[in-house]
Amino acid sequence: MGSPETPTPTPTPSADWHPRTTMVRGGLARSENMETAEALYLSSGFVYPDADAARRAFDGTDTRFVYSRFRNPTNSVFEERLAQLEGAAVCRATTSGMAAMTAALVCRVGVGDRVVASRSLFVSCHWVLTELLPRFGVTVELVPGTDLDAWRAALSRPATCVFLESPSNPGLEIIDIPAVSALAHAAGAVVIVDNAFATPVLQQPLRLGADVVIHSATKYIDGQGRCLGGAILTNDAAYDEEYLLPYLRNTGPCLSPFNAWVMAKGLETLDLRVRAHGESALALARALEGRTGVRSIRYPGLESHPQHALAMTQMNGGGGAMLALEVEGGQEGAFRFLDALRLIDISNNLGDAKSLACHPATTTHQRLSDEECAIQGIQPGLVRVSVGLEDTRDLIADVEQALAAV
Repeated sequence: MGSPETPTPTPTPSADWHPRTTMVRGGLARSENMETAEALYLSSGFVYPDADAARRAFDGTDTRFVYSRFRNPTNSVFEERLAQLEGAAVCRATTSGMAAMTAALVCRVGVGDRVVASRSLFVSCHWVLTELLPRFGVTVELVPGTDLDAWRAALSRPATCVFLESPSNPGLEIIDIPAVSALAHAAGAVVIVDNAFATPVLQQPLRLGADVVIHSATKYIDGQGRCLGGAILTNDAAYDEEYLLPYLRNTGPCLSPFNAWVMAKGLETLDLRVRAHGESALALARALEGRTGVRSIRYPGLESHPQHALAMTQMNGGGGAMLALEVEGGQEGAFRFLDALRLIDISNNLGDAKSLACHPATTTHQRLSDEECAIQGIQPGLVRVSVGLEDTRDLIADVEQALAAV
């Protein structure tokens, strides 16, 4: 049995485990106390039996925990578990999803480098790409994510990184990850995919050709709106060792052990929750399709979605838990709809056990210009819905009575 500083993985991970078993058992490392649940190590630092042990820890001779900004036993459980689910060699936990997104890009690019990204993005990702990176001499080109010809044209020249969300936030565009990855690799680019909406239950981008996967663990991995967290995963040892790890260790966006413990426990029920979310989202989307008061409904699991066939192949046959509907009457109609909801809460968050809805044009994406909103398909009447774990019948009834108010 290992020392308290180096908990022993128990049991040894098995390549034969199915995903749901990995979610419960993956990365489990018990101390000599043999606790049932993962131990919570709320310690910023660690001690050494002698000075030479400290030297060996810092020069890499010995592998042990030295400082929680670098590694922490609780964080390691979360990282190993998520890595096994995503099929990644390594996982690096961060303070938030945006910390993960920023680190994944900034660690790799420099003056004169070029990044190509899909246009439909969460607004903070859009800001990092269009405002932050150019300050440091990085050229960024945005392309319509579903247009392979646009990707092909943009990647006909060398690039350092490619960044995309699939499904996108909030328009739920599905991007062909294998096709874009092939084009990106031919251009010399590292492919970074935001997998927060799909989760590893529905989609494993590394198996589809991506090089790096990021998560806002705040969303479905936590699943109950409790803690912030993020993660970066990769099989590219050079990317991790030469770029990512030095950046994280020296800039310090490390996840707190308590949040890591919450995320590790959240992973235990991820499969159950994501599938239940998806079943309700599909039922709600079907109930809304063609209904009076709804101009359009966007949900990858519906046959009417433009990339439905791709989504069913790329997302393991699931449509996810997010949907977007355009309500008649523009912003006024959307506000009336939101204000009439009795069960579903108005919130800019998502991935919660509780169903949440928001108006992207005036909340999450309000910093975008009207022109950019139009390009991304964020109409004044668009409402984003994160479908929770309530009884589907109650959700449908709530939406229908709110539409009646419109």
